[in-house]
Amino acid sequence: MSKPSHFAAPGGLVGSGRELVRSLLFDKHYFWTLAGLVILVDAFLTQLIIRFVPYTEIDWETYMVHINLYLKGERNYAKITGPTGPLVYPAGHVHIHHFLHYITDGGRNIAQAQQIYGGLYISALTLTCSVYRRAGAPNWTVLLLPLSKRLHSIFVLRLFNDCWSLVLVQAAILAFQSASDDFGILLFSLALSVKMSALLYLPGLLVILFKRHGLMATMRHLLVLVCTQALLARSFLVENTRAYSRNAFDLSRVFMYKWTVNWRFVDEQTFLSPSWAKGLLIGHVTVLVAFGLSRWCRSDSGVAAVLCRGFRRPMLPAALSPVSPDYVATVLMTSNLIGILFARSLHYQFYSWYFQQLPFLIQRTKYPFLLQLAIMVGTEYAWNTFPSTALSSGILLVANASLVLGIWFGYSEGKPVGV
Repeated sequence: MSKPSHFAAPGGLVGSGRELVRSLLFDKHYFWTLAGLVILVDAFLTQLIIRFVPYTEIDWETYMVHINLYLKGERNYAKITGPTGPLVYPAGHVHIHHFLHYITDGGRNIAQAQQIYGGLYISALTLTCSVYRRAGAPNWTVLLLPLSKRLHSIFVLRLFNDCWSLVLVQAAILAFQSASDDFGILLFSLALSVKMSALLYLPGLLVILFKRHGLMATMRHLLVLVCTQALLARSFLVENTRAYSRNAFDLSRVFMYKWTVNWRFVDEQTFLSPSWAKGLLIGHVTVLVAFGLSRWCRSDSGVAAVLCRGFRRPMLPAALSPVSPDYVATVLMTSNLIGILFARSLHYQFYSWYFQQLPFLIQRTKYPFLLQLAIMVGTEYAWNTFPSTALSSGILLVANASLVLGIWFGYSEGKPVGV
C-alpha cells in the first residue's frame, strides 16, 4: 500500500530547494537572478548604514571649499586650497563636485550627498556584476561583493571622490568587453579626469587596443584620451598650464607617513626617501614589462609576433585570436593590481580602487579555494585596521603579491573555456 502523497511532499520540497540553490550558484542562466538579489540586499544594507552609522568628515568639506573658490572665478590651481590641502585632482573632479555643490546646498546637506553616494555604490556594484557576467565568472562570485565594511564606508560615510573614478572605470571595462572601444576610451578618460589613479590601467589598455585594432587606431584612441583631458581642463590650462599640470598630475607627490596602509613596516625616513620611490617605480615597470613580454600575448604567438604584425600592418589588428571579454577584464584588472602592489602609499579610500575586482582576480589564480579565501580575508583585515600596523601592512603586501604571482602562474589571459 503506497504512502499518502503528502508524506513525500517535504522531500520533494527539499529536493526542489537544493536544485534552486544549485542553479542560483552555478547555472549561468540564473546569474542575474542571484546578482539582482545581491544588489537589492546590498541596497537595503547601504540604507541601514546611512541611517544608523555616523558620517565622518574627512575631505568633503575641502572639496566644497575648492568649489567655492572655483565659483568665485578662481582658475589658477596654485591658488585653490582648503582645510586639508590644495586641489590635487584633475578637472573632472571639479565639474562633478560643482554639480554636487549645487544639489547639496553648497555641501551642507550631507544626507542628500550620502543618498547620491549610496546610489553611486549600487551603480558600481551593478556594473561590476555586468563585468563578471561578460567575463564568465561563476554566479556565486557576486556573493563576495557586498562583504567589505571599508568599501561601504568609503562611499556613504566618507564621500570620497575615488568613488566616481571607480564607477567610470568599471563602465569603461564593460564597454571594452563589448568591443565599444570608442565609448570605452571616453569613459576611461572621464575616470582619469577625476583621479590620476586611473593611469594604472593604461598599460593593460594599450595591450588590448594594440591587439584589437593595431598601431594607428591605438594612437587615435590615445589622442582622444589626451584631447578629452584638455577639453575638460581648458579654463584651468588657459589660466596657468603649469599649475594645473603640476597639481592634477603630480607623479612625484610625497604622501604623509601617518596615513600609509601598505608600508607601515618601513621606517618614516625610508618611506619618504627618493630612493624608495625610485625602487618602487622600477619594481612597477619591471613587473608590467614581464607580464607584457611573457603573459599577455601568449595566445598570439608571443609579444614579438604581436609587435611585428602591429608595425608591419598598422591599420589592422595585431592579434591572431579575438580579444575576449574575459581577456579584457583580466588584463585591465591585473594592470591595476600591479600598480597597487607598488604604490608609494595607499590610503584607506584607495581600497575602492580594487576591492570589487578581487573576487574575480583570485579566480585567475590556480590556488586552492581556502588560499583564495585567505587572500580575501587578509586583504579586508589589513584595510580595516586603523591605524595601520607593521603586521597589517605586511599582510596586505603578502596578499597583493600572492595575487599577482597567482595570476602570473595561473590564467593571466583569462580562463580557458570549460576550466
